[in-house]
Amino acid sequence: MATIVFCSVTKTAQTTARRCLMSHLKRLPTSGDPVALLPGTRWFSRGFSVRFMSRGTAGRSAGGRTRKGALALGGAAAVTAAAAVAGFLANANHFQRAEMATKVAQPAQESEPEGDILERCRGFMSPPVTDVGVLEERKGEMRTRMEMLIMETQADFCNALQEVDGGTFKVDRWQRNEGGGGISCVMQDGKVFEKAGVNVSVVFGNLTEEAARQMTSRGKVLKGKDGKLPFCAMGVSSVIHPKNPHIPTVHFNYRYFEIEEEDGTKQWWFGGGTDLTPIYVNKEDAFHFHNTLKEACDQHHPQYYPDFKKWCDRYFYVRHRGETRGIGGIFFDDLDSPSQEEAFNFVKSCSRTVVPCYLPIVYKHLNDSFTDEEKAWQQVRRGRYVEFNLVYDRGVKFGLATPGSRIESILMSLPLTARWEYMHEPAKGTLEAEMLEVLRKPNEWV
Repeated sequence: MATIVFCSVTKTAQTTARRCLMSHLKRLPTSGDPVALLPGTRWFSRGFSVRFMSRGTAGRSAGGRTRKGALALGGAAAVTAAAAVAGFLANANHFQRAEMATKVAQPAQESEPEGDILERCRGFMSPPVTDVGVLEERKGEMRTRMEMLIMETQADFCNALQEVDGGTFKVDRWQRNEGGGGISCVMQDGKVFEKAGVNVSVVFGNLTEEAARQMTSRGKVLKGKDGKLPFCAMGVSSVIHPKNPHIPTVHFNYRYFEIEEEDGTKQWWFGGGTDLTPIYVNKEDAFHFHNTLKEACDQHHPQYYPDFKKWCDRYFYVRHRGETRGIGGIFFDDLDSPSQEEAFNFVKSCSRTVVPCYLPIVYKHLNDSFTDEEKAWQQVRRGRYVEFNLVYDRGVKFGLATPGSRIESILMSLPLTARWEYMHEPAKGTLEAEMLEVLRKPNEWV
């Protein structure tokens, strides 16, 4: 059992957080132990427990700015899905595979019942990209199971964000002429979030020659029929840009790729990850975020978190600035072992952390005050976020260069506002300088 402790959270925020977490943490693995959530409330934890306490402030900066709240989690419990094929082919040239170096013998995990497809669809933000009748016909296929998972992840995260913000997502369905389509959910100028996007895409067709070359460059031997390689690719991704500089930006992406070769055999793999970009260092928030991901990874393999955490730090590195985009999280690609079922269960565990790893941090800082100077620093850091996405992010670059891509969904990851100041460098000893130091030398938060 794990326990999260919050300090300096208003009673209103406590109540709202309780409603959110009660509805969204229910899918975590079962421990069966009852724990206290709030006075007068009992919740039978499925691997995670939540308590709110009032203990005053957690710390104070040298400049006198108070860091409101403290959060701790312990115990045992864990840009874009591109509008079309571009986002899934863009992760070419990875120099590391997700396959673990040493297989640790562990009992095979049984998959939990996935329920009736039509009934599950009623809770989505929109009907699935694939016709429900088709999904029901091939219920046991991985492409169906993954589409249901990403639709479910989109709905869970959107509902959690709407509850804290009070706003409503605009749901935008789109189609890809070459096959498939997607569902983009975007909320702009809300009370809490300046811009929040949660995208699902499910695309299929034949790989282009360029895409086939990229697959070959990452070690995949593909044999097409008459030069064609049928594929299907799907994923869910999100980028959230809050208004308050004390609430971090978060990004996640979970995807599945399948290619059919000349003889009818299929190659498949999963990829994804979740990462956090705070404007100011908050060690308690960083621990909570990383520990939630670690606990999800540890359910499947003890090397997943340390390996995928390092991979994340390498991937989200802004080389021309000599700093990382944020404080990382996990990132993996080409995951095709130890079996399709076990790999899917791992991705499912990761996708189910997106609410509990982020929403408690949002509620903790919901009513934090901030200065004009802190807001200006947020804008500068957003500029770095834009630089990474447009210069280095392979999904964005490939998508913008691919005919037929849906530009609005590809650029969903960009904030509404950002700032570039000439030769900007924060003064020594400030919270801004502390943040920059962390970005230049990634920490081990857990």
